Amino acid sequence: MDNQNIIATAHALADAARGVILPYFRAENLSTDNKAGHGFDPVTEADRHAERAMRDILAKMRPMDGILGEEYGAKSGQSGLTWVLDPIDGTRGFISGTPTWGVLIALADETGPVYGLIDQPYIGERFEGGLGRAEMTGPMGPRALKARGNRPLDEAVLFTTFPKLGSEIERAAFNAVADQVRLTRFGLDCYAYAMLAAGQIDLVIEAGLAAYDIQAPIAVIEAAGGIVTNWQGGPAHAGGRAVAAAGRQQHEAALEILARAA
Repeated sequence: MDNQNIIATAHALADAARGVILPYFRAENLSTDNKAGHGFDPVTEADRHAERAMRDILAKMRPMDGILGEEYGAKSGQSGLTWVLDPIDGTRGFISGTPTWGVLIALADETGPVYGLIDQPYIGERFEGGLGRAEMTGPMGPRALKARGNRPLDEAVLFTTFPKLGSEIERAAFNAVADQVRLTRFGLDCYAYAMLAAGQIDLVIEAGLAAYDIQAPIAVIEAAGGIVTNWQGGPAHAGGRAVAAAGRQQHEAALEILARAA
């Protein structure tokens, strides 16, 4: 792999997505469609426009690679590498005006993600992991990413996106972990994973994920020294249930409770 070309391409994608998305953020009369047959799964023209812009760049810079995107599906490639794109992870937050959404960009081979970016355009923060990098940039300048490491569960900070996580069994399992930690917070979407990589929190537990929701966070968190698996301790890059942890101590404690409760 040409690491420098891959990294340059990923940043070009994130820059393009920023430019496309920001004019829509907190705009009046933002049109929102519902993709869900039941419930509410919003998508906006910002989502669609950003993914189209990223796909256009990949067609020029990396035409042999595959693409898997939330809005426009899969495109096969010939290189054995696939770009996994979520143009706005956290569209509910986006349409509510909260800066907790992000652009997710990952590059995966047959084993899973090897590089990823989590970009928050409004705050101006970008978190990068893989191919020898674990760093972020933002209003306070560049800094290294490093997960906080081992910590007892009763001192841990836990995040998830929705209070009503998945099925009743999954909610009960999550609540069993939440009962043991110091602090539980909700609603940050991909930004929670970024905070774990930045050393601010200990655990993110989710269910019902797609591959494009989790692959960039996996790459960033693992580069920062954290751990991401499914609830059984196996690979999580296909989506479904995921546990991200800042250290092995939190990870093992959470897995034990989840297995017992689920």
